[in-house]
Amino acid sequence: MDGQHSIIDFSDYPWPSLYDPGLELLHLTDRPPTQAGAHYLYHASDVFKYTLYWSFVFYIPAFVLCGFYAFFNLAFLPRPARKGRTHHYTETSDNSYALAPLMGNSVRAPPRAPKQNQGRSRLTFALLVLFAFLALGLFGSVISSLVIGYVLYGLYQAGEYNMSTWIPFLCALMNVVIGFLSMWPSVIDIV
Repeated sequence: MDGQHSIIDFSDYPWPSLYDPGLELLHLTDRPPTQAGAHYLYHASDVFKYTLYWSFVFYIPAFVLCGFYAFFNLAFLPRPARKGRTHHYTETSDNSYALAPLMGNSVRAPPRAPKQNQGRSRLTFALLVLFAFLALGLFGSVISSLVIGYVLYGLYQAGEYNMSTWIPFLCALMNVVIGFLSMWPSVIDIV
């Protein structure tokens, strides 16, 4: 890094500061390492901020959608399908219940176990799930941005490279995609 780039601050290039990626990908022979019209990040806090903002853009909407999907599934249960025949339970000789055909005598439903948290409504539980999704999305994006942003900064400083503003964008996108791939089976089992 030369002296002129050490004074560049985050305020010089407001987020997102994305530009034509062809500046750095096409016709690179005999050109300097920094291109005119491109934006570069040289401070750890700038790299973290860019990574954080892009993580918010990609993480939060996905967690909001998943949270609302879980909320509506828990708050509004589908109606059971009606069939032409109803089933009744009768008590058998060993004090258990068995499915009996429709007959006019001794028809009782099986006893139910007492509910836990009887005071909590289905809507309250659905709201708790929604807020859990929102909080975990926010927490996950901040933690992943901290790790990715500072690791990127360290790598680019060690190699004395100029970090384009596209790098935090691409890393945040890859982080979210990898997060979805690892999250999908476990969340589906829970919801």
